[in-house]
Amino acid sequence: MGTQTNAPLPEGLEIGGYRIVRKISSGGFSIVYLAEDAAGEKFAIKEYLPSSLVKRKSGELVPEIAPASEVTFRNGLRCFFEEGRALARIFHPNVVRVVNFFRANETVYMVMAWERGRSLQETVLRHRARQAGAILPERHVLRVFNQVMSGLREVHANRLLHLDLKPANIYLRMDGTPLLLDFGAARRALDAEPQKLFPMYTPGFAAPELYRRTQQLGPWTDAYGLGASMFGCMAGQPPQPADQRELEDKVPAAIDAMAGAYSRALLDIVTWCLKLDSLERPQSVFALQRALRCIEVPDAKAQRPGAVGRWFDTLTGRSGSRRRDDEGLTLPG
Repeated sequence: MGTQTNAPLPEGLEIGGYRIVRKISSGGFSIVYLAEDAAGEKFAIKEYLPSSLVKRKSGELVPEIAPASEVTFRNGLRCFFEEGRALARIFHPNVVRVVNFFRANETVYMVMAWERGRSLQETVLRHRARQAGAILPERHVLRVFNQVMSGLREVHANRLLHLDLKPANIYLRMDGTPLLLDFGAARRALDAEPQKLFPMYTPGFAAPELYRRTQQLGPWTDAYGLGASMFGCMAGQPPQPADQRELEDKVPAAIDAMAGAYSRALLDIVTWCLKLDSLERPQSVFALQRALRCIEVPDAKAQRPGAVGRWFDTLTGRSGSRRRDDEGLTLPG
């Protein structure tokens, strides 16, 4: 079955004790909805619906699964369900809170707490659009990623890997605190039959071992994603994809080019995370976070106070523009 765009569930549909308000986002793996329970409390519901394996037309609820894709679909569904159960055991302020999951329409739904804010990617892009060449101040890089690492340590402690770390999957609440979301472990489980699937990684943010099936994945894989995410926030674009780096590596020069804007200590940490050899990267997030915490936080006045002020306004949602009441957890599919 070729890839296509699957129709979302209709607005107003009652499912699993929730009412679908609207679609938030969709991708090759899932569709995410804003929903409400009977008391009117808002939630984000993620529907497992890999578009390369199933097809759902407008007006339908149950997707059509091609016989040749049945085994792959069921394997991914099982991993998605198990991942939801594992995430539901994690109570950490920097990890998305899974509050429920249920089966319906021959698939699985993951119910997550809803919070207002926007992705780190959107925040950085808005900041740079407001002022050409504006950089993300180092003190904010340190603050955001220190908290991201705290959440990721808890994830790893529960024997899970994220496997899709990137600014789009780091969500900033209205107070600027980050939240890890959109884990990629279930998608990785589907990668056994690549001819039926989209690539299960994001070029630029994916470690070299995610391009192959023969190398072991571990905390070092997520360390690469952390380094690539920091690079993306600092440079305004992702680093060179790992498969291209193995032919001609342009990342070291790109990191050195940021020496005037960021401390050598921070650039060295990004370099450490982005090593192509997994054995040369941080082997645990604890070691990485310890190194990050050793960096002296720069004086805010030393880093373009006007830009910093504008960045803080954007970060906290205080830009002056009015927002929809239900604007919040925009999860990539």
